[in-house]
Amino acid sequence: MEMDLSFNETWLHKINPTLKLFTMILMFIFVLFVHQINWLINLTFGALLLLWVFSGHPKKRVSLLLIPFLIIFISTSSSMILFGKGDTTWMKWGLVHITEESFYRGLHLGFRALIFATLGLTFALTTRPVNLFYSLMQQVKLNPKYAYSFMAGLRLIPIMIEEFLTIRNAMKVRGVEQERGVRAFYFKIKSYSIPLLSQSIRRAHRIAVAMEAKRFTGERDRTYYYKLGFSLNDGIFVAYLGVLILLGYYLSVVWPLFPVGDVRY
Repeated sequence: MEMDLSFNETWLHKINPTLKLFTMILMFIFVLFVHQINWLINLTFGALLLLWVFSGHPKKRVSLLLIPFLIIFISTSSSMILFGKGDTTWMKWGLVHITEESFYRGLHLGFRALIFATLGLTFALTTRPVNLFYSLMQQVKLNPKYAYSFMAGLRLIPIMIEEFLTIRNAMKVRGVEQERGVRAFYFKIKSYSIPLLSQSIRRAHRIAVAMEAKRFTGERDRTYYYKLGFSLNDGIFVAYLGVLILLGYYLSVVWPLFPVGDVRY
């Protein structure tokens, strides 16, 4: 039974991958210097809106992918809230010491982790790896030798997963999976690792020979069948993040969710 991973292509998928990558990196760096919790919360909701509405993936799939990050948000914020330090005590019971300062610090850490996860998930769900490497070769002049090597490595991942499942099903048919104990565990490790490793080495060798036969060298001046450039979608994406930053700051000043300024550690 194959998994249905279909999605609808939106304007986020049509953004130049290199521009999207470097814009996301700059956004990550910018968020590191945001200490105003209301501003950070507004940025997080704006990033979640971008992911939820324009990712093109079904809402159920996006919700499932967000569950681990929500767990990280809860664990990160709660650990700081329950065991942080501060002067204004709200509740103290044994090791649990909730203060006003620890509460806002916990929310600050949690929302910072959540916005990192949201932006990263948006990039992963709306960017094809092949287009990313093609864009890096064309816009950043990445050496084709390294770019095609990375693409070949990514292509091997689903093949190795399929081979792993094939070996697992073969071992189930022979009743090996039902065996228990140290010897059975050692036998399973050897039965999985040796075939996967040997097949990977053979496949990597074949790919290397094929690339040499097709004259894949370190030359940067190559022609490309797929040419990636810039479009109006790139401007919309940059404008969205710019408006998000400015509007988020404005709303944090005019309608703050919490009566607190910068959060310091």
